[in-house]
Amino acid sequence: MPPSRNLVPVEFVSEAVIRQHFNEGRFWERVQSGDLRADLKRNGHPATLPAGEPSCTHSQTLNYYASNGELIAVVHQYKHPDGSLGGSGRPDPKWLSLSGRALAVRSRIK
Repeated sequence: MPPSRNLVPVEFVSEAVIRQHFNEGRFWERVQSGDLRADLKRNGHPATLPAGEPSCTHSQTLNYYASNGELIAVVHQYKHPDGSLGGSGRPDPKWLSLSGRALAVRSRIK
């Protein structure tokens, strides 16, 4: 776990709440535009593929960083062999840094 994740108070919230903040903050779109940098932290085949996901789908965890190197989000995604994202078609946020506080969902992702 990166040290910066421990420096702000963490508020555990539902998946719906963290997704709302993720979408409102346009985190994924900011990665796509180059405003934020994404680093792949974990990549592998899931032990069991979720229903509807094609063979060779990868389970990935990524960290999103601001231009100053500050960690601002941790997401999970299923990446298909063709490069598209599975599930909802968007990354699933697990941790977000928002104005001096952090939001997180409890999960198996470290």
